[in-house]
Amino acid sequence: MTTIHGIKNLLFDQGGVIVDIERDRCLDELRLLGMENPERLIGLYKQEGPFFALENGDITINEFHDALRPLMPPGITDEQMDHAFSSFIVGIPLHRLQALRELRKRYRTYILSNTNPLMFEGVIARAFAQEGLDVNAYFDGVTVSYIARSNKPDRKIFDYAVSTMGIKPEETLFFDDGQENLDAAAKLGFKTALVEPGQEFIDIINQLERQ
Repeated sequence: MTTIHGIKNLLFDQGGVIVDIERDRCLDELRLLGMENPERLIGLYKQEGPFFALENGDITINEFHDALRPLMPPGITDEQMDHAFSSFIVGIPLHRLQALRELRKRYRTYILSNTNPLMFEGVIARAFAQEGLDVNAYFDGVTVSYIARSNKPDRKIFDYAVSTMGIKPEETLFFDDGQENLDAAAKLGFKTALVEPGQEFIDIINQLERQ
């Protein structure tokens, strides 16, 4: 069975690696609701304001709605806000889910993601359910920022992942689409791989296994 030398664990970011995302679609939906300059608060890799607070586990979903309401015209519902914010997520191509199941036969697989309960327990959970399974069918462990109370690239979330999932950085290959996050992980001893736009993580793994 072919594996990458010295690697026992594969650690995946979600957005831009497993989950297809489209920031502009989210920004457009928020503008349609009447939010001005949503780009100040919504980033590709890290959020600001109420969006960051939700992602960092500092506020609940209800508190998130209350914080957004002053930024919206009167009459906008919680459901409309949720729909607009969740439009950031495009989905997960089925071939990536199939690849993850195959990889679990050779490695232990994990998630390390900046995300929020609205998306992770909503639209992302539904994307993982395409094969009639849930996220636990694809991963041996999950670290998400709103539970860890820390966002990449902060060291705290990596330390949380190591301690709660029982992984050793030197035995772990971390995939992310943000170089800053990879640099932070590398300083802690993780092996790293950048997933660039249009690139598939399985192609990177196949190439490394052939070396």
